[in-house]
Amino acid sequence: PPVHELVAGLLGDKSCCREGGFCRMVCIRPATVDDLYGMQACNLCCLPENYHMKYYFYHILSWPQLPQVAVDHNNKIVGYVLAKMEEDAESPHGHITSLAVLRTHRKLGIASKLMRASMNVMEETFDAEYVSLHVRYTNRAAFTLYSSTLGFEINDIEKGYYADKEDAYDMRKLFVKGLAKQAAEKDKKTGKIPRPLKDGEAKKEEDKKEENKEEKKEEKEDAEADKDTKEAEDGADGDTDAKKKNRKKKGKK
Repeated sequence: PPVHELVAGLLGDKSCCREGGFCRMVCIRPATVDDLYGMQACNLCCLPENYHMKYYFYHILSWPQLPQVAVDHNNKIVGYVLAKMEEDAESPHGHITSLAVLRTHRKLGIASKLMRASMNVMEETFDAEYVSLHVRYTNRAAFTLYSSTLGFEINDIEKGYYADKEDAYDMRKLFVKGLAKQAAEKDKKTGKIPRPLKDGEAKKEEDKKEENKEEKKEEKEDAEADKDTKEAEDGADGDTDAKKKNRKKKGKK
């Protein structure tokens, strides 16, 4: 195999991307406090939504397992995902605060790897039901990544969500626990679990039960009548056979 594939195999949890005739090594790993300035620098280069340093500290001190970074062979941060848990919500879930990859390292699958790394932690460590995020209405590349590659679906459209008043898609992806909950609610709505009947429905249901009882009673009576008829016929046949035998005996005498 090519040298770059051998190197990738030896390094374990690392992505090896070959582009332009050279090997570009990128490692996806959990972020540390030392990475925060590099994450902020990447954010400033890529996105119009920027944050104070204390906001990065808030995320990494509250949920240290969730933020992930992509670093090159020089340990330079070329991408990151900033995420948190909404634990006070009715349904505990994760939320993607920010995702960015430097332009020099785009279209190499880094964004999807960062997202999956963070989402796995949400589900396995925090038992989240789903993960949510917001994306600009006009950001078609990001929308395609979330919907086509990662399986997110539109939950709502939030008008004027961003500072410049642009609308945002509110998107969600259900995890195993969320899918099970959704299936249970669907079963309840489709009637697999009995629901209380209204007055009119209750009367119809009672009438239907009475009709079924009458039908079963008639079937039972018919079955018993058939049985009696058969027994009578069997008895008649028996008498006839007995008479024939008696005649034969008299003839012999």
